[in-house]
Amino acid sequence: MASNKILLVEDEPDIREMLIFSLTRAGFIVDSAETAEDALNRLFETAPPALIVIDWMLPGMQGVDLAKRLRDDSLTSETPIIMLTARGEEGDKLKGFEAGIDDYITKPFSPKELIARIRALLRRSGLPTKNQLAAGELLLDLRSHELTINGDAVVLGPTEFRLLEFMLSHAGRTFNRSQLLDHVWGRSAYVEERTVDVHILRLRKALKPSGMDSSVQTVRGVGYRFLSNS
Repeated sequence: MASNKILLVEDEPDIREMLIFSLTRAGFIVDSAETAEDALNRLFETAPPALIVIDWMLPGMQGVDLAKRLRDDSLTSETPIIMLTARGEEGDKLKGFEAGIDDYITKPFSPKELIARIRALLRRSGLPTKNQLAAGELLLDLRSHELTINGDAVVLGPTEFRLLEFMLSHAGRTFNRSQLLDHVWGRSAYVEERTVDVHILRLRKALKPSGMDSSVQTVRGVGYRFLSNS
């Protein structure tokens, strides 16, 4: 999961482009979809986003039904969801919350309000909202895709970078290989679980000169976790 990636599901081109511009300018990586069906396909093709913004009125499956689908899926059951809608009645809001959304913004709204709501929701969810992740002297820059340790640049492959980003975003938590495949590679990546072991080895090799390879720990019989030794 990219810690600053937002999936925007909005079928109105003008609103979608305006929000993509505003969110990108605010430091987020934005993936967009015009329909619920397109959104579901994108979720299975790439690593999951940190947060999903859904318009209620979508062609085909409505946004509130998409929210229910996302809550029923283990891959997105805990992903924060913000609903955009012109429906301002209390009954509609309750229907949205019953579907599992976390926040509700009534149109018209300003992009600044949406950005503030996103950051607040990510903070409450325990996910990083900044463009950098750090552990001791390790600094991961999510915008430039650069890793430095003690000020020295460390070269990582794109998969190792995503793997470190995900594990660092959930430092201390143990994930099995299947979970890492879902969150880092995406469900459409038809690779064997031992592929995770290969990339863990590559990540440790890159971190070894700095002595931080021991932070990528094996939990015997379970999987892997990142635990800073600093």
